[in-house]
Amino acid sequence: MNYFEVTSLFKGKKEIKIIKAPSKRDAITIAKTKVPGILINIKATSAPLEDQFSEFKDKFFKTIIKKNINIKALIAAIRQLAVMTNAGISIHDSIKEVAGASVDKTLKEIFDNVNDDLNSGLSLTQAMMPFRNDLGDVTLAMIELGESTGNMAESLEKLAEILEEIEENRQKFKKAMRYPITVMVAIAIAFTILMVYVVPKFKEIFSKFKTELPLPTKILLFLENIIHNYGFYLLAFIIITIIFFKYMLANNIEFKKKYDRYILKVYLIGNIVFYATMARFTLVFTELIRSGIPIADALDTSLLTLDNMYLKQKLSSVNVSVQRGISLTEAFKETGLFEGMLIQMIGAGEQSGTLDKMLEKVTDYFKSRFNEIIDNISSYIEPILLGFIAGMVLLMALGIFMPMWDLAKAVKN
Repeated sequence: MNYFEVTSLFKGKKEIKIIKAPSKRDAITIAKTKVPGILINIKATSAPLEDQFSEFKDKFFKTIIKKNINIKALIAAIRQLAVMTNAGISIHDSIKEVAGASVDKTLKEIFDNVNDDLNSGLSLTQAMMPFRNDLGDVTLAMIELGESTGNMAESLEKLAEILEEIEENRQKFKKAMRYPITVMVAIAIAFTILMVYVVPKFKEIFSKFKTELPLPTKILLFLENIIHNYGFYLLAFIIITIIFFKYMLANNIEFKKKYDRYILKVYLIGNIVFYATMARFTLVFTELIRSGIPIADALDTSLLTLDNMYLKQKLSSVNVSVQRGISLTEAFKETGLFEGMLIQMIGAGEQSGTLDKMLEKVTDYFKSRFNEIIDNISSYIEPILLGFIAGMVLLMALGIFMPMWDLAKAVKN
C-alpha cells in the first residue's frame, strides 16, 4: 500500500488528508468517496512516522504469527457467491450474506470490510485489494475477470475450481514430504541424544589418551562441545534466523527476487515450484483468452497469479513483446521457459484460431509434470536420505571406535 496526500477544498478552506491505496488511480477513487469537498490535488507522499513504526510492528508480528485463511472455507464461500450471483442476487447482498454465514473468523472479518468498502462505492476488486496476501492473487485475478466480462458467476465458479486444484496439489505435496520430514526429524533427535548422553561418556575416556585423536573423533567432540555449552544459544539463533528470513521474504523485494531465482535451481524443489507456477499461469491465461479478453489484458491479469518474481519478470516480457507486434508464440519462445514442443503447440493454436484449446493442452502438460514429480518424490529423495543416514552412522562409528582401535594396538604392543 502507498500513501497519498489529498488536498481538497471544503467550505472555502483547504484541507489535507493522508490516505492509503495501492495506486494513484485507486487513491483518486477512494478520495472521491471518502474526502469531502472538491479535490484539488493528489500526490504520493511518505508514510507518517507513527504509521511507519506501526506498519513495521504489524509486519513483524504477522511474520511470526500469521493467521491463514482456511482454504476450504474460502472455496465454500466462493461457491456460495457463485450460486447467489448466478441466481440474480447482487454482489453486495451476496457478500453480506457470505460474511454472516462464514465460520472462519479471518474470512468473516475480510468479507465484513469488503462489504463496508462496497457501500462506500468501491468495486469488488478494489475492495478486495487490501487483502491480496490473505485471499491470493488468483482470487483477485478471477474477480477482476468477472467484473471486466460482466459474468461474475462463471468467474467465481471457475475460481473455486482453481482453488480446489491448488489446495489438492498442496495436500499432495504435504503428503509426499511427510515421510522424508519424519525421517529427518528422527535422525536429528537420535543425533542430539547421542551428543548429549553418549559422546560425553566417551569424552572422559578420550581425554586420558596421550596420542593424537583421529579426525572423526575431533569432529564428534567439537559438535558435542557446541551442543553442550551453546545448545540454547544455537536454538535461539536458528529461530531468530528463520523469523528474520520470513520477514525479509515478505517485505524486502530485492531479497525475494534473489530467493525466487535461487529456489528454481534447487534440486527437485525448483521443478516443483516451476511446474506448479507455470500450470497456474497458463490455466488462468487460458480462461481469460477463452472469455474473449484481449491478449495484452489477459497477460496482465495472469501475471497477478505468479508468486515467483523471477518467473513473473520473465513472463512480463511477453506482454512487452506482444505490444511491439511480435507474435505470442515468438514472445513465449524468447522467455526460454517453454519447451520446443509447447512452443509448436501454441504456434499451431495461434495460426488456426484455437489458441485457448492449445493453451489448455499446455496447462495439462505442466500439471502432468508436477503430478509426476509429486507422485514419485519418495524415490527422488530416498537416495539422499540414505546417503545422509550412512554419513551420520559412519561419523559416529569412526569417531568412537577408531580411538578404541588405537588404544587396543597400544596395549598389544
